[in-house]
Parts: sequence; structure tokens; C-alpha cells
Amino acid sequence: MPKNLFPLDNKKSFTNQKHVGHNRWHPDIPHNVTVQPGDSFHADCREWFDGAIRNNDSADDVRDAPLAGVHVLSGPFRVEGAKPGDLLVVDILDGGPCGDPDGDRLTENRDGISGEGWGYTGVFPLENGGGFLVDQFPDAYKAIWDFRGGKATSRHIPGVSYTGIFHPGLMGTAPSAELLAKWTKREKALIATNPTRVPPLALPPNPDSAILGKLKGADYDRVAGEAARTAPPRENGGNQDIKNFTKGTRVFYPVFVDGANLSFGDLHFSQGDGEITFCGAIEMGGFLDLGVDIIKGGMEKYGVSENAIFMPGNTDPQYSEWLAFSGTSVTLDGEQKYLDSFLAYQRANLHAIDYLVKFGYTPIQAYMILGTAPVEGRLSGVVDIPNACSTVYIPKAIFDMDIAPNASGPTQVKGSVASGGMDVPMSRWADHVEGKWAPYPW
Repeated sequence: MPKNLFPLDNKKSFTNQKHVGHNRWHPDIPHNVTVQPGDSFHADCREWFDGAIRNNDSADDVRDAPLAGVHVLSGPFRVEGAKPGDLLVVDILDGGPCGDPDGDRLTENRDGISGEGWGYTGVFPLENGGGFLVDQFPDAYKAIWDFRGGKATSRHIPGVSYTGIFHPGLMGTAPSAELLAKWTKREKALIATNPTRVPPLALPPNPDSAILGKLKGADYDRVAGEAARTAPPRENGGNQDIKNFTKGTRVFYPVFVDGANLSFGDLHFSQGDGEITFCGAIEMGGFLDLGVDIIKGGMEKYGVSENAIFMPGNTDPQYSEWLAFSGTSVTLDGEQKYLDSFLAYQRANLHAIDYLVKFGYTPIQAYMILGTAPVEGRLSGVVDIPNACSTVYIPKAIFDMDIAPNASGPTQVKGSVASGGMDVPMSRWADHVEGKWAPYPW
């Protein structure tokens, strides 16, 4: 195992560690560790809320989740010799929950840290971020997942079992001052188009709960007021939530500052394409083993002026049979949109939820399955005006029963639900009315 250059004590908060990481992007956040090109190293990572979400059957912690404090990132790691214009090569060598790639480190302590044998999925309420289908799911929900033998099961969602597709949801290099200013300008301009929107259109710099490594005093105050939030993906990589960033992946990141200042976190045990419930992956704490190198002048050599490129690993779960659902760019109330792939993917997921409900799942359980299982999301048609076509492929083998249509009708899922907001009576689910899927009535 490579040397652990960023150890974390799970009995302590993120800000009381040997190395204090960060939860904002800014060129002036000092590096914690220096590595050389060609080095390999091990690093611990906290789950993105630093332990705020607990292993219990209440969704109150998701409802009240402290979003101003995310994501807690391990780093920055300075790569000696990296200069603006270079490409930083990052190899994901290994990773998993809290030192155990198979997720078998079980704990009987339900108050233990996420990643010690368990992880979680949350649906945020409308007022605290919402999700991809927030109009249909405006309230808070939570599912706890237990890890064993490289698979995840949940007492909140019976009848499914996932082989892990472990990956970091967030990884990136530090922005330059010029790039940071560009982010702030364009995101503030977007917010100005509808400043009172709930949830907001973007998250501007906010000093509340900012963690900036070793910075203190006036430097801390200045950077906290300028630094970018880590929520979206940007030119530096960031919160891309790409489920195929698995072991064996090689990523090429643009370098914008001396040393590159690589940081990472937001580890996921499993996730579907799109992470559609927002906190939609199986979130956890854990570790990464990484290797780094530099391609001098790589940004110009390969035309990578912005945004990382990558070669995915070959350790994805091997599912061979799928049930796929399609959607087009027509709204729920019948309005035609022009080649709107985002809307089409929403419709594909809603069709899949409708289908899974027939097997005895509540809509929120079906929604969480689509966010956590290794489903494949695809842009299947983007030229046949006026309708884009997006599709979502669900692996059949994750279910205890056969979910393919047959003459006998849907088999009903077996097992009880432990709450977490998941045991919603079907009578409270909004019916389809004149082709429109209405929001919850409560």
C-alpha cells in the first residue's frame, strides 16, 4: 500500500485533523502535501458532510443538512514542477470504504462514521437544494446502505443488491485568479436572472462554514469571501460525479497554478448516471490510492484548454441484461420543447419510476434506485427535430425478482421498510392527471 500522506482520524472532525483540507476553490488555499511526478500515495477522505448524516431511520438530518459546509476535500496536493499550461496526469490506483476496498469492514455501532461498513443516499427538500425530479419529490428522504462482499443492500429499499462501482465524485485542480473571477462573474449573472428562485440557480461565494486549510486571519477572511463553492463541475474538473471514475481510470487535468494543487473527495460506493437525487449516490467516507505525473505543455499540445479528459477504468460491475426506458422533450403538461435532452432524461426516469411502482416500490424508493444503482444514462437522439430522445438503462440483475414484462404481471417486492421517509403510503402519491405528473400534495 502506498504511504498515507493525508491521514484522517474518524473520531475527530475535519477541522481537527493533522492536515486540514478545504471546501472551497481558490488559488491561495495553501497546499498540505508535496509529491513528485511519478509518485503514488494513499489519502483518507471524509464523506462530503463530515459526519452530519447518521445511520438511523430518520431523514431529519438530510432535511437539515449543512450545505454551506460541503464538500470536505482532501488536499491540496502540490505536484512539484507542474506549471500552468501543463496537464496533470492522475491515475486512480485503488479506493474503497475506510481502508477496505470490498466494504466488508462491518460495525455494530450505528453511530459510526460513514464508510465503516455503511453509506447513505439522501433526497434534499426543495428548500435545501432539491434534486433532478424536485417537482415530484420536494421533501427529504434517506436510505442507509450496508456494505458486504463488495455489494450494497438497504433496509430502506428491499429487493435490490448492487455490486459497487466505487469512485470519487469530486476531483480537480486549483483555479487561477483569472479563472476564479470568470466563474464568479458568469454564475452571478445567472443568479441575477432569477435571484429569488428556490432552489437557487447557482451558489455564489459564501464565507459561512468555509474551510480553507491553514489560512487564518485576514487571509482567511479575504479568501472566504472570494472562493468558489464546490457544488458544480467546472473547467478544473470539480464535482463531475462521473460513475466511471473507477479503479484503473487515468484523468488528464488542466493545470492553472504552480503545483496544480490537486484535491478530491465526495466518495461514492455506487451511483447511476446523473446522480439524479442530488445526494443520489451511495455516499461514504473512505480512501483513494493515486499516482500523479505531468505532461509539460500538455494543454496546448492536445487542445485541452479547459475541462479534464479521461480514460475510464475497466473494473465496472459486469451486468449483461438491461431494461431500458426512453423519454422525449415534451413536458408533463404536453408542451413541446426543442431537442431538450435534459427534459428527455427527466421523462425517461419518470417512466422508469412509473414502471417500478407496479412491482410494489413507492415512488421515492424507485427514484433512489435510479440514483444509486449503476444505471446507464444516454443521449440516444439529438438530431430528429423537435424531439430529443434520452434513455435510462437499468441492470436487471440488481433485483431479487425478474422485472421484465411478462404475461403473469409484475412480481411484488418482498420485505419491510424501516422508514427514513421511505414508507410513504401509495394513497399519498399524486396521480397522473391529464398527462401531468403533479407534485406531492403535502
